[in-house]
Amino acid sequence: MRNGIQWLLLALFLCAFVPEHARAAQDGGVCPRPGPGETVQPPPDLFSENGVLKINFSYHTSVDNEGRVLFCFVTDDGLENPTLHVNPGDKIEMTVTNTLPAVGTGNGAEVISNGTDVCGNAVMTLTSVNVHFHGTNTSPTCHSDEVVRTLINSGETFKYSIHIPKDEPPGMYWYHPHVHGISSIAVDGGACGAIVVEGIENLQGAVVGLPQRVLLLRDMPTIYQGNVNSEKDPGPEPFWDLSLNYVPVTFPNYRPAIVKMQAGQKEFWRVVNASANSIFHIQLTYDGVQQPLQIVGFDGVPTGSQDGKHEGVIVTQNDILIPPAGRVEFIVTAPTADVRMARLSTIAIDSGPLGDSLPGRPIADIQLTADPLGLRVGKATGPANPQRFSGLERIKPSVVRHLYFSETFSHVDKKGPHNQGAASVNFFITVKGQQPKKFDVNDPPAITTTQGAVEDWIIQNQAAEVHEFHMHQIHYLLLAVNGVPVPKEQRQFYDTYQVPYWDQIGKYPSIKVRMDFRGPVVGDFVYHCHILQHEDGGMMAKIRVLPKTLGKHA
Repeated sequence: MRNGIQWLLLALFLCAFVPEHARAAQDGGVCPRPGPGETVQPPPDLFSENGVLKINFSYHTSVDNEGRVLFCFVTDDGLENPTLHVNPGDKIEMTVTNTLPAVGTGNGAEVISNGTDVCGNAVMTLTSVNVHFHGTNTSPTCHSDEVVRTLINSGETFKYSIHIPKDEPPGMYWYHPHVHGISSIAVDGGACGAIVVEGIENLQGAVVGLPQRVLLLRDMPTIYQGNVNSEKDPGPEPFWDLSLNYVPVTFPNYRPAIVKMQAGQKEFWRVVNASANSIFHIQLTYDGVQQPLQIVGFDGVPTGSQDGKHEGVIVTQNDILIPPAGRVEFIVTAPTADVRMARLSTIAIDSGPLGDSLPGRPIADIQLTADPLGLRVGKATGPANPQRFSGLERIKPSVVRHLYFSETFSHVDKKGPHNQGAASVNFFITVKGQQPKKFDVNDPPAITTTQGAVEDWIIQNQAAEVHEFHMHQIHYLLLAVNGVPVPKEQRQFYDTYQVPYWDQIGKYPSIKVRMDFRGPVVGDFVYHCHILQHEDGGMMAKIRVLPKTLGKHA
């Protein structure tokens, strides 16, 4: 479902107040973007030194040639949304300055903190920002990975100090704004980047020495105005256009991006679904034949790495569903010279009767080159670090909780900005036995537990569209889908997983997951649907983890 009201307000405001020199174009701008059909370039890379990655970000906005509102984090030397490379045990010292134009208190401003719990600014506006270090198992306290009350307003500077745990699983994470109510707008605008926690070579020997490619799949508002310039029927109009490392793939022509590979070369692809609202179901086909994708990690956790053996396994699939915010890392082999068409594409998504239109589309065509890919995975440096969630499957849970996604509807307006329908929809995630309620920062936690607890959660979907269950600060082990146990050898760890939609006839779909609160994380944080328009619409709630000394978990 769509909610374009906030997007419209922000677009009108920024179009009026962003200066002409800050309008992004394909040839430059404050948030520069490539054009359709261009070659995919890797994001710039920044690496920690002596255990610390120091970075200064300015948060910018602009409007592109098509009228889309863009957002970006830019370093002092002009790098846009770089990939941050850190090691387990490192620290990210990030300073963020919000350069967006100020808005007055009459433009959607809301007081969300009092004098005792403020973190940054107490007032949220349409141009507030913060940063979520998605998937990292880090502290939810102020100046760390706290998203509920942290606000950086126009002209303000805020400092983050993120301590990556020594037992953090090595793999792909990412960063993005997470101000409740406007998170979808910011991520749609492209303000996000990858985080790589190094060391996967110590668990997955198959990647050693391979060229590695960081790929960020994003979405953005469609710009289609009714003029189909295509030799064939483009099919249904999508709710969102796509991009790959910012190379746009837009309706109706769907001109693919270009990925250049050496013939027959194995590569290590590290893929982030950095979209706000789009689900991807990717496949790689050579002359129409699906190619094997050798998966070595989901959501930053190497596959099969938590069984105590300190060595991962390879999971081979021909296609991979990646929910918004999901990450997958896999090995692919480039086509040989006799392949006529090599294409990365997304299969059509059935998101449910009330879900977004997400048709199958090309993403990128592969062209052969003699030039090697620059960044390679290093050699194993020794035994893997202790793994954070090791042994979770063997622990008996202390409690089983039941939660559910649901929606209620009022008025639907099919006329929205840039063909976006706007729906007055209330989105909820509710603990069974409690009353459905849209997220309110001032509400008490819906769940309270204690550090050291291990819990099983069963999350139902009572809505006629899919929802994506995301947990902050920890990962969870997937145990069952729709009541059917996942075979032990196929169980993996995630921080975001899709709950199928209800067909309005049969049983409610569900997933069962095992939550691990044995780590050092204590405090308040959130869980929500990671279709960000749903999160912005209220589908989020707080959990409080008490220190062990404060008693048994509730």
